[in-house]
Amino acid sequence: MDAETAPPAVSAIFEQRTAPLLALADQARDLAAAAHAVAARFRSGGKLIVFGNGGASTDAQHIAVEFVHPVIVGKRALPAVSLTSDIATVTGIAERHGLAEVFAHQLNLLADPGDIALGISPDGDCANVLRGLIHARGHGLLTLALLGGDGGAVAARGAAEHVLLARSSDPRVIKEVHVTAYHILWELVHLFLEHPGALNPGRVTR
Repeated sequence: MDAETAPPAVSAIFEQRTAPLLALADQARDLAAAAHAVAARFRSGGKLIVFGNGGASTDAQHIAVEFVHPVIVGKRALPAVSLTSDIATVTGIAERHGLAEVFAHQLNLLADPGDIALGISPDGDCANVLRGLIHARGHGLLTLALLGGDGGAVAARGAAEHVLLARSSDPRVIKEVHVTAYHILWELVHLFLEHPGALNPGRVTR
């Protein structure tokens, strides 16, 4: 069975993923610029701090472990932590300060100005991701956001310096695009670190 003979319902499932993935390809320069900036922070001694809610919380853990423990043998391990991994800390902060503060509160204690903050929000409207990114950007961290749809409040408020969008309203498709995006980010970061000359200012725009 090929695309021409597939039942309409099957074709529709694949078609709804085509436009968001093509839109990600259109963001290739933005993704490369983000990876370039992340690699520069790592080279200067920074660490990656990742956070998100629900399914995005597992993406945050996925990203952190792939930097700390690369699945590709020979790739450099890099410092990264997920703010969603410690349920005692998350629930303790939420009980005392509110769910909207669970990431900003941790960033205030754990982050240094030279670090990188990556927030993940399928609709861009997660209050705690927004608060975390605003706090991080205000304290000198490099800020990235993986968002869905039109980017929601995170994009509208300019909470992150680098924004990558999964242009879909379907949370399943958004997650699939995000997984692709952060795997490309990981690969590009390592590529830049393996070729130090590539980290020269402006090099990524050529």
